[in-house]
Amino acid sequence: MNPLQALGLAVGAGFSSGLNLYATVATLGLLGRFGLIRLPDSLEVLTHPIILGLAIALYLAEFLADKIPYFDTIWDAVHTFVRPPAAAVIAYGAATAVSPDWRWAAALLAGGVALTAHGTKASTRAAVNTVPEPFSNWVLSLGEDLLAVWLTWFATAHPVATILVVAALVVLCAFLLYYLFRFARAALARL
Repeated sequence: MNPLQALGLAVGAGFSSGLNLYATVATLGLLGRFGLIRLPDSLEVLTHPIILGLAIALYLAEFLADKIPYFDTIWDAVHTFVRPPAAAVIAYGAATAVSPDWRWAAALLAGGVALTAHGTKASTRAAVNTVPEPFSNWVLSLGEDLLAVWLTWFATAHPVATILVVAALVVLCAFLLYYLFRFARAALARL
């Protein structure tokens, strides 16, 4: 894996981890387990049956937690301290082909990308929780899960193109966060 491919896998898995860490780990593990991709040696642990079982079980817990308005906000608040560091660990493992300095840079970049994705997800979900019907929450949750799984696969199949996709997603996140903060400021002003 060349440095550009390692970077693509790092930022793709980082963004996906910010949305749904357990779906990302399960996807990487299943793709590696069934020989659809060759994971770097340091990420081979993701293919172990215990790790896969744990990732799938935690994904199912998150799948259910994301469907319950306000509980999903608590879940996301707790995962603010889980998703970005885990994304950094995955990126560090994915970047075995580069020097240690660049591995740390990839880890920091992936952690930052994961924090951006996670912050946008959590803010959007908190705003959607103000809507009384549950369907918009469910649609967002399913969309996040699908994007996390697709982007994880895409990062393994097309790591260089993933860099462009993640760059566009980060710009979209910045745009959404700007409007979500304006929405929150207006809501607080009304109180």
